[in-house]
Amino acid sequence: MPAIPATSVANLRDLGGLPLGDGRSVRSGLVLRSAQLDRLEPDEEAVAGLKIRTVVDLRTEAERVDRPDRLPDGARAVVADVLADQLAASGLPPAARLKTLLGDPALAERHLGGGRIVDAMRGTYRAFVTSDSARASYRALLTELATPGAGPLLFHCTAGKDRTGWAATVVLGLLGADEATVREEYLAVNPAVRQAFAPLIEGFVTQGGDPELVLALIGVRPEYLDAALEEVATHHGSLEAYVRDGLGVPDDLTALLRERLTVYAA
Repeated sequence: MPAIPATSVANLRDLGGLPLGDGRSVRSGLVLRSAQLDRLEPDEEAVAGLKIRTVVDLRTEAERVDRPDRLPDGARAVVADVLADQLAASGLPPAARLKTLLGDPALAERHLGGGRIVDAMRGTYRAFVTSDSARASYRALLTELATPGAGPLLFHCTAGKDRTGWAATVVLGLLGADEATVREEYLAVNPAVRQAFAPLIEGFVTQGGDPELVLALIGVRPEYLDAALEEVATHHGSLEAYVRDGLGVPDDLTALLRERLTVYAA
């Protein structure tokens, strides 16, 4: 789906309208994704018209403190820190250190140069599937989405591409979207992310930073998503089993989510 043209929040997208096969699609206006909301203007027409009632924040505590969300009028916040376990074990992964790494090309090269950025991102995506904090966070998101009458929900991380991208993949997969639709939505955020970080990207390259490294850091790539999907296949066999056994979301809740978020063509 095309991005929603809001000026105060980057990478804002409605999953509604995406095809699910058999004449079905995602119900519009109920499940949205974006980058962080630290500059959100609640009165902006494109934002106010969404009538968002729940915001699920997938960021770390440090990210939330550094750039606190500005919530839409009437919305409640749900904290779901996907990376808490990774932070405790080995420090913040690249997904949560974008601005630090983009501001220091030498630091980025030292830690992520020579192709190591791809390995690091794939490791982060594998942890989206296996870590306790990630499982609890994605369980919380699906539980909120399955709540009848809860109103529109928006989920986000910092750039709205990695933690948020996996969340969208799980939701769309549960609803029955085919692989092509899931991958197209996952990769579709690249132009918006590059636009949002354009000044930092330019500064990084101007200071001698590797253009390939910065694009691998800022964007999403098929091999990142592949790492998470491979982890699901290895540990659970299917997305449905991952949601049921890995996330602990019971089948009746998944059925409620499908009923709430699916619409049939007239």
